Amino acid sequence: MSRHAAPAPPRREEPFDAVDVIRAKRDRQELSDEQIDWVVDAYTRDAVADEQMSALLMAILLNGMNRREISRWTTAMISSGERLDFSRLSRPTADKHSTGGVGDKITLPLAPLVAAHGVAVPQLSGRGLGHTGGTLDKLESIPGWRANLSNDEFFAQLEDVGAVICAAGTGLAPADKRLYALRDVTGTVEAIPLIASSIMSKKIAEGTGALVLDVKVGTGAFMKDIDSAGELARTMVDLGTDAGVTTVALLTDMSTPLGLTAGNALEVRESVEVLDGGGPPDVVELTLALAREMLAAAGKDDVDPADALKDGRAMDVWRRMISAQGGDPDADLPVAKQTHQVLAPAGGVLTRLDALSVGMAAWRLGAGRARKEDPVQAGAGVQMHVKPGALVRAGEPLMTLHTDTPERFERALASLEGAFDIAPEGARPDIGPLVIDRIAAQP
Repeated sequence: MSRHAAPAPPRREEPFDAVDVIRAKRDRQELSDEQIDWVVDAYTRDAVADEQMSALLMAILLNGMNRREISRWTTAMISSGERLDFSRLSRPTADKHSTGGVGDKITLPLAPLVAAHGVAVPQLSGRGLGHTGGTLDKLESIPGWRANLSNDEFFAQLEDVGAVICAAGTGLAPADKRLYALRDVTGTVEAIPLIASSIMSKKIAEGTGALVLDVKVGTGAFMKDIDSAGELARTMVDLGTDAGVTTVALLTDMSTPLGLTAGNALEVRESVEVLDGGGPPDVVELTLALAREMLAAAGKDDVDPADALKDGRAMDVWRRMISAQGGDPDADLPVAKQTHQVLAPAGGVLTRLDALSVGMAAWRLGAGRARKEDPVQAGAGVQMHVKPGALVRAGEPLMTLHTDTPERFERALASLEGAFDIAPEGARPDIGPLVIDRIAAQP
């Protein structure tokens, strides 16, 4: 008896050819809505090869996209997965996204602070990579706390507590995960249309009614100059507005680290100080600035969030939020086994403390990771004893380095070479505002 192979299923007839789409953008033409919908969908189902999408991403980096193209690209990425629906909640929703920086622990006090005023905060967060810390890594230094929640747990906690900080599921904008990995190895990460659509596809799919963006600018930020940070902020605000989400962005300084700590448990400890009515002035200032924007966007612009830091309401929500995710808000936080002090080489005024250098030192001490699968040390990081503008004496500690593995000190110290300047007493440091600009929807 002869055997015959089963006939191959008929190949799907594609409405476009990838090469034609690549050529169009290469030649500075606009992509049509239909081309964009097709190429994003086709890439997610492997009908467009990695090398073809790589060529298109490079063409977008070099030639850009207009507002319609970026909006449609973002919508196509959202359509690749599921969307959350918060319409059944009894409270309005507001979320915050930061483009990442050094010592940027703001999400930790911000979420319970906003929730204390009756606004639900569905904060889907990520892990750190390189010199920028990850919110989930910070919270995982709290004994028992867990990042992964089921959809039922997520919605129940939002309704009951009002604030959730957890890992995003794989169902939101899955096209973005593939595109991000490709951008990372093809030199196209810096393309503003691709950065904006990557961030906003997940945030819009998340379903929040209002979104406040904290776009960092400076040495410790992804965007090093105000022009590029402003372009990214405007692009993201437009994307949110086009999708029906009330969106506003603040441009904030990241040339100096935020607060006095960079590292997971160190930053949790500092966040609790803020919730307890204390904490570094810059962390308090930015937390309140973002809280006011979130509350106003959610229709509650008649309250002053500063009151909830003073009277303990924000702390109460924090404790409930941590407990709801299995954490013990009263547990001792991990402490690194080894420390090393960085001393002032001379007396005078500290005029500069470079955010990137401090972030790299914290990373090399074990607070961050080089690859997504790397472990992090909960107690590792940098504790800063002074900030620019402070008077220092020769031999006094400027920073304390924390790690469980003392062989890391040498490379961390190398990161801090040239990281700070001390000028003669009486010198005035060039310290600009923390909040540089505000970008809202255009009428």
